[in-house]
Amino acid sequence: MSDAAYDRQYWEGRYAGHGGGHHGTEAPGAGGARPNPQLTAETAALAPGTALDAGCGTGTDALWLAERRWRVTAVDIAEKALGTARSRAEALGGSAADRVRWQREDLTTWEPRVGGYDLVYSHYVHADAPYADLYRRLAAAVAPGGTLLVVGHHPQDRHGHAPHSDHHETHLTAQEVADLLDPQEWEVCTAEMRARTATVHGGGEVTLHDAVLRARRRA
Repeated sequence: MSDAAYDRQYWEGRYAGHGGGHHGTEAPGAGGARPNPQLTAETAALAPGTALDAGCGTGTDALWLAERRWRVTAVDIAEKALGTARSRAEALGGSAADRVRWQREDLTTWEPRVGGYDLVYSHYVHADAPYADLYRRLAAAVAPGGTLLVVGHHPQDRHGHAPHSDHHETHLTAQEVADLLDPQEWEVCTAEMRARTATVHGGGEVTLHDAVLRARRRA
């Protein structure tokens, strides 16, 4: 198992080395051209509002949401990732870029505004903190009637070729996240594993298994 500490130093070094790619959809050096497929599938029917992208990396998903008229707060621990994201937003220009606020935060300790967002989105977050604490804080940030969307590495990839497959703390099932939510307050809409093909560093392709949890906070 990896002994990597997923702290700010780790992520600053990773993004400085090859531009990131820790979300599994952003091939290093590719600039993160494709949004996460689970995000596009699970938010297609949602009306745009305020969104929190928790662990935004170089901004692919935040900008995709902004292009669909979401007003996005995009946070990441690594200033180098945010610098790349800001540059990409400037290159994009237009009203979509203006709808994203980039913010450096450490998700191991940061507490987003309670009930502050219509969509809270977390994708492949690797943090040195108990995942239950993290997802409870993110769930608390969802407004009544809003959506929590968590995409993670399923345990089936633990011994595979996916990024961070050797670190067991990065893996979870959708049901583990669902179990953190009070059924009196939440309706679980999606809780499943999905397989997909992704391009990794060097141009090779691997099959990844995503844990996908989408839940709606009852109004």
